[in-house]
Amino acid sequence: MPAIHRSAAAAVLAAGTLLAVTACGPDGPSGGGTAAPPPSSGASAATTAAGGGSGVIGGITLPTGIPTSLLEGLPKSWDDLTRWKFEDWDNWASKHVFNNPIVKDFWNPDKMGDSKPADPAPPTAKPADDAGVTDPEPAVVKAVPVPRPYTKQPSGKVFFSAEGGRGNCSATVVQDPAHPGKSNLVWTAGHCVHPGKGGNYFKDLVFVPAYNNSGASSGGKKAPLAELAPLGTWWAKDVVTSPQWLVEGGGTGDAANQYDFAIMRVSNQTDSGKSLEETVGGAVPVWFDAPRDKVTATAVGYPLYKPFDGQELYKCEGGKPTRLSFDPKRPSMLTIGCNMTQGSSGGGWFAPMPDGRLALVSNTSIGTQDHTSLSGPYLETVAKQALDWISKKK
Repeated sequence: MPAIHRSAAAAVLAAGTLLAVTACGPDGPSGGGTAAPPPSSGASAATTAAGGGSGVIGGITLPTGIPTSLLEGLPKSWDDLTRWKFEDWDNWASKHVFNNPIVKDFWNPDKMGDSKPADPAPPTAKPADDAGVTDPEPAVVKAVPVPRPYTKQPSGKVFFSAEGGRGNCSATVVQDPAHPGKSNLVWTAGHCVHPGKGGNYFKDLVFVPAYNNSGASSGGKKAPLAELAPLGTWWAKDVVTSPQWLVEGGGTGDAANQYDFAIMRVSNQTDSGKSLEETVGGAVPVWFDAPRDKVTATAVGYPLYKPFDGQELYKCEGGKPTRLSFDPKRPSMLTIGCNMTQGSSGGGWFAPMPDGRLALVSNTSIGTQDHTSLSGPYLETVAKQALDWISKKK
């Protein structure tokens, strides 16, 4: 019998192992080592701010030490969240403000190149394999390079500053329902924009479409910003992630990763007048509630950890995803065989819809310790509501 997917013994990978860090990718020390994840900028379970508390929501016991302010506006149960309207999301966002002023010329080739992954923390959760919601791990699939030019792809890299350094992720340009043909929306992982419980949104958060399009920085070569960011550097103006990630997320793979997604609204630093979609030449739709038995998924991203170097766009054609769940009350994650490593976090998972169009069905969240598979959240009602909110937000 195949090994149980992510057994507690060795196979669980912390959420940050796939990103240059989970939730953040600080600069690594000289000599090629990797730094430990920086502490979050808010209170933690060990260092609780006054007014911190715990409780049970939707049958889930919240970690102790969460500041009361973080829970303001939270529904009485996670099931109630599926019934939220625009006003509810707006109220929640007003209590969890994202502030990301443009700092002209902040991101340069040195800062982009110096953002490195951190070692993952030990896993703390065990998959719910006895509840019939977790399947055996699929066979590993070897990642292959995506052909250049990358300007024909909706993919790119996300860069950000966090306490302790700088990090990076992968991301995708997605269609904006309220602005057809002129989308400025980017889909990535929740841990690429926010560290989770007790923390604050990352700073200097930007999206670089078609990163290293020409290959100028491949093989350790130095390249000017114009080669690394041929379509510009796009700063995040608004960001939304799931309330589950904000309240529960952290440095290890667990039930919070079943809602580990985020959407950013971006603007061009040079204010060219064109939208991101017009600049890139396209955007992909998001396929919510995609039938699992109809999906054949391909994950795309910029893996950074060896044997990769974060400068090349790769893909894994993983086929039909299997299931992974830490909490059987939540939608099981999608899992495909893939050997991509840190840096691929947030990268889009694509599948053909019945009409033949390619759509985004998930994003990379976690993977196995031995880099044999990746898992991403199943995108359903909560994810659709988040997209609708940021699409309509003015």
